Amino acid sequence: MGETTRLVVGRVRGLHGLRGAVRVEVLTDRPETRFAAGDVLYLEGDSRPLTIVSGEPVEDGPGWRLRFREVLDRAAAERLRDAYLEVAVDRASELADGAAYWHEVIGTTVKDSTGTVLGTVADVYRAGETEVYVVRGGAVGEFDMPAVRNVITTFAPERGELIVDEAVLDLATPAIDGPVAAAGARPPRRRPPWSRHGKGPRP
Repeated sequence: MGETTRLVVGRVRGLHGLRGAVRVEVLTDRPETRFAAGDVLYLEGDSRPLTIVSGEPVEDGPGWRLRFREVLDRAAAERLRDAYLEVAVDRASELADGAAYWHEVIGTTVKDSTGTVLGTVADVYRAGETEVYVVRGGAVGEFDMPAVRNVITTFAPERGELIVDEAVLDLATPAIDGPVAAAGARPPRRRPPWSRHGKGPRP
């Protein structure tokens, strides 16, 4: 058994019916795995288990409907409203070598091959099968960066460092999704030609 950590996988956004079911905003890209019957979740900061009796996508919008063995009625479910739900995972079995969880990548400094700081990773989202990092705070302004090998030459979030091939990113080209910023204003968001998706909700 390796190092165990807890990951946020959802947030209770509402109630469903009188038997204690809750409606959960999905904060994981693996809801079918995380919300399977028999699996155990925890409220953020709480060690008491919540054992899933049933879980399924809701029919009338985004999110999943979950029922827990320990939550027997609507009054008990009300106490979960707006709470974050976490799952305990074993890093060794969850991650391939060299991989990291999204929350471990956020805050990492991004540099080019010359050592120039391009910003820090502020958010992560998925576009199709590709993870995309939103980089902010550098001289080139905000830009989207695909998490692929030909772009990222050094991936070391444990050291707080990502090194990228600036030629592949082509950050010298103008931003494509906004007007030129006025003096002193925040630069427009840069989405390179490969990015056909707008920034969506965190999967």
